[in-house]
Formats: sequence, C-alpha cells, structure tokens
Amino acid sequence: MAGQGIGTSRSLAPIIAAPLILWQKLYLMSKTTKITVLGGGSFGTAIANMIAHNGYPVTLWMRDSDNAEQCRTSRENSRYLPGYHLEQSLNISSDMAEALAGAEVVFFSIPSKSFRAVARAAASFLAPGTIAISTAKGIEEDGFKLMSQVLEEELESPRVGVISGPNLAREIAQKQITATVIASADNLLCHRVQVLLATSYFRVYANHDRFGVELAGALKNIYAIEAGIASALGVGQNTLSVLITRSLAEMTRFAARLGANPMTFLGLSGVGDLFVTCTSPLSRNFRVGEAIGRGMSIDEAVADVGQVAEGVKTTRIVKLKADELDVYMPLASALDDILFHGKSLHTVLRDMMLSEQSEDVEFRVRNDSNEQ
Repeated sequence: MAGQGIGTSRSLAPIIAAPLILWQKLYLMSKTTKITVLGGGSFGTAIANMIAHNGYPVTLWMRDSDNAEQCRTSRENSRYLPGYHLEQSLNISSDMAEALAGAEVVFFSIPSKSFRAVARAAASFLAPGTIAISTAKGIEEDGFKLMSQVLEEELESPRVGVISGPNLAREIAQKQITATVIASADNLLCHRVQVLLATSYFRVYANHDRFGVELAGALKNIYAIEAGIASALGVGQNTLSVLITRSLAEMTRFAARLGANPMTFLGLSGVGDLFVTCTSPLSRNFRVGEAIGRGMSIDEAVADVGQVAEGVKTTRIVKLKADELDVYMPLASALDDILFHGKSLHTVLRDMMLSEQSEDVEFRVRNDSNEQ
C-alpha cells in the first residue's frame, strides 16, 4: 500500500506542477517579450506606462510625430493625459515599423473611425499568431463589425482579445483603485494580459464572452450621452436611476439578440462601465451629452470635449441594427431623435413614461430544482 501511495504521488506530480510551470514560463516570457501599444490617447498612454512601470519592454506608438517628440522630452502626454509622469523606460515612437519590430503583444488603442486603417498598416510588421488586444469601444458601420473582428480580418492568424471596463484614464493615472476585463477564449492570452497589467491599484478579470464584453463597451456610450444631457437639464436622481437601469435592460436585450451572454452585462464591462460613464464628468461621452444639453450642436459639443466620443456614431449604427432586428430600444431610438432629428430629452422621457409597461427583469436564472 505504501508503494502504491508513493507511485500515485509520483504520477500526479506532473499534473500538480503543470500550472506552476505554466506561470513560470509566462512570467519569463513576459519579462523578455516586447510589447507595443498603438495609440497615444489617454487610455493607450495609461496602459503603456503601467506596463513599463511593471518592468516590461514596451513602446508607445503615436501617429503625431510632434506629440511623440514632446512626450519623449517632457515625459508627459500633455495633450491627452496632462500631469501624468511617463516612465523613463517607456519608449515613444511615431515610426510604426520601429514600434512593431519584434512585438509579440500589441494593444490597439485606436478610435473605431481609424481602427481598420491602422490595423491594416500594422499587419505587414506583425508575425502570424501575434497577440492583438483591442481597447477600442466602438462599432464599424459597414457590416456592424466590432474591433476584434476587424483585427481578425486584417491581421494574419492573430490571437485576439478585448479589454473593456470602467476605466477612466485620468483615475488610472492617479492610481485610483480600478478593475478591467480581458475577454478571450484563449486562456493563455488572458493570463498574459493579467500579468502585464496587474498593479496594486489595477486589477484584471478574465471573461470568455469576448463578443458580449466588447459589445457592452460600445453600447454604453449611447446612454452616457443621454445621461450627460439629463445632467445638463438638472433631472433628479430618481430620473437618472431610471435612465441607467433601463439602459442596462435595453443594451442587454440587444446584445442577447445578437448572441452575447446576458450575464456578462452584470459584470464590470456591463453595469460597471455603464455606471461610471453615465455619472462621471471624466467620461467623454457624458461631457458631449452635457454640452448638447446646454444647447450646443453635435459638432460644437465634440469640439468642446476635444477627444473622440464614440457614442455619437454608435447611436446611429445601433438604431439601424435594432430596426433591422426588430429589437425594442426606446432609449437608443430616442437619442437618435435628439442627435439627428431635433427632439428634446423632455419629450423623450415623456414618451418613455407613456410607453408600454413591461417586465422589470427580462433575464432570469432558471431554477431547475423547481421543475418536475
């Protein structure tokens, strides 16, 4: 019996040791693997700097050579993330070929409008099987494509993931406690990103519903604009609560119709991101909504914010898709009316209150124990 016990222990040893060996390999590869972040906006700058702070070789690529030079010399991205010191080890370049040479993990922090063009340009510099992570929260109108799908179309056999969550770049820069989601069916990819980005103030959770996580990040921008308009008009907290909770129900309904897991929307990438973007003046989409609520046109509001607000374009794209699929989305339709057809928020809220009263919670966990 003793011999059998020893034999059993030995036979189990490789199985027990496997996870430890995996993490050791992951750690060693990460410390010697080149990382590139494409996009020198606020979030791209923040994650590139975190990776550099964690001791990994990382290059931040910026399209604007003048801004890249300013960031190199001052160690600050004063245009998009003022007051945030950039690590001396962070390499900053406007040369895409140089930035991507030898990169095995690439973060694409590019607005959806120019995402495909940048991915296409990057493709010739990337080896097959490169880990490609999208942090963009938008939808391409032609074909209703998410950014991870664009990466799969433009790159050669990439290993694709998506980062999304309640991640205001300025708060990350201030080292406020923050969490995000890395979504991919590739477990090793998820572990790699968790290791690269983890700090004492930034935590990364994994999720296998890449489509749902990415769609949630795009959809919430619609409702952040609506919340910004409501804030400018001085609505009460009861009204704002109704707006946020019905927004969550609406975006979940739409995503489930497209095949996403509705439970994903109860996590960081769903309700977490929706809450922060609907309540924080640091949210670009919220600020655009506030500006519109103060009487500015769309163009004036976007210019006033000074950065891309994905929700304006996403509103029209989602409205058209909802009509095509016959999905009930009164709030998205209402914002489309406000932005493009001159309707007022007061009219929208009145119409919502007069619309058909339906179920509060549309998705429930089935209790099989009660079924015979």
